[in-house]
Amino acid sequence: VQLVESGGGLVQPGGSLRLSCAASGFIFSSYDMSWFRQAPGKERELVATITSAGGSPNYADSVKGRFTISRDNARRTVYLQMNSLKPADTSVYYCNAKRRSLGYWGQGTQVTVSS
Repeated sequence: VQLVESGGGLVQPGGSLRLSCAASGFIFSSYDMSWFRQAPGKERELVATITSAGGSPNYADSVKGRFTISRDNARRTVYLQMNSLKPADTSVYYCNAKRRSLGYWGQGTQVTVSS
């Protein structure tokens, strides 16, 4: 099983990034997918979730209206479009796959928002 995140980097406040998470080794279309983030010294927090069929996206209040989660089951990939980025969004972003009691994590990708 592998979840490989990409697309992180350094961006100025107000800028945009698109994160991708490529999955392999499990039936991607059967799993709900989420993005989490963890800043230094803080607990990991849920950012956004999308169901296995691509419906019912949910977002943390702190990112509503700025971030969009989507998935392409044919490409076995989940995305996080991040707009109007703020310094407070600086974190390591992790991809998560979940189905019942099974869950998998990626290794994370760093997003730094700074001028």
